[in-house]
Amino acid sequence: MAFASPPELPTHFHLTTKKTHHHHLLPSQAFLKINGDPQLHPNINLTVAYQGAPGAYSEFAAKTACPNSKTIPYRSLIDAILAVESGYVDRAILPVESTMEGSSLRNYNLLLQHDLHIVQEISLFVHYCLLAMPGVRKKELKRVMSHPLALAHCVRNLAQLGLEREPVEDTAGAVELLRTRRLFDTGAIASSRAALLYGLDVVAHGLQDESWNVTRFLVLSKDSDLTQKGRVGLKTSLVVGHHGSGGMEVVLGVLSALSSRGINLTKLEVGSNRKEDGVVRILDVHGRRGIQEFPHVLYIDFEGTMEDEKVKEAIDEVSNLSVFVRVLGCYMADPNVYDLF
Repeated sequence: MAFASPPELPTHFHLTTKKTHHHHLLPSQAFLKINGDPQLHPNINLTVAYQGAPGAYSEFAAKTACPNSKTIPYRSLIDAILAVESGYVDRAILPVESTMEGSSLRNYNLLLQHDLHIVQEISLFVHYCLLAMPGVRKKELKRVMSHPLALAHCVRNLAQLGLEREPVEDTAGAVELLRTRRLFDTGAIASSRAALLYGLDVVAHGLQDESWNVTRFLVLSKDSDLTQKGRVGLKTSLVVGHHGSGGMEVVLGVLSALSSRGINLTKLEVGSNRKEDGVVRILDVHGRRGIQEFPHVLYIDFEGTMEDEKVKEAIDEVSNLSVFVRVLGCYMADPNVYDLF
């Protein structure tokens, strides 16, 4: 059967000349940005934590955001976040939303419980491949391993192939297991660059059910990026916590506070924590109240910074709605989408 090839860029993205960049520290050796150039970080000594094994999509996102950095793998996202908070590394990469799954509120909630700042965003086109041991043909495979989300993104195509699905911690971890255990009847869903890194064959390209599959990552730091002050093209992320009564009034109040001042809203999402104990925990980073608990939160992104008087006025107006407000970060907006090749 034939699988989807990488799609053309949707018309709502501003297409520019495609360019290739080579970085000697990048495990995949290279990446391609679908439009434009990456925001090259001037600090060549940055260390960036990511969840997964070498070759994971999160590592590619980290190298795309900070091309000259040293990437360090961690077993879990919380371990990567704690590494930044403890000062062991400079940055952590956090996947927060995708075109197929929407926002990962669980990952957002990890950020809320720690005193970290968003300093950059990066969007990565995820093109899934089916990998196998050298010489193994696609028809010889009986099962496939990968991260649960990767398996979910490819469920229709995997069903057509008749492969049994086996979830593991991350995509690159599946490749690592495949290689170290020499599983000749098992495939792994990962990137073509992971195949090169681990010496495996790509037996199918474009395994995802939806051809346009983009994941947005946030780069987290212990300190806010003071170099952004005074620059244009910045955006701010914040969270608003409330106790549920008059929830629609809170949403309308936020919309009114921003729109009445001509502030462009780029994201507003209502979140809750229905899967656990029904509350979202937010660290009060400026007060002394520690962790605050809210049954409902709003995740908000808008164009502008806390240096703008109209933004300050809008935040003050929102704060008067008897809600808790925490600014998560101010950073350069990056509307571009990056692709591995």
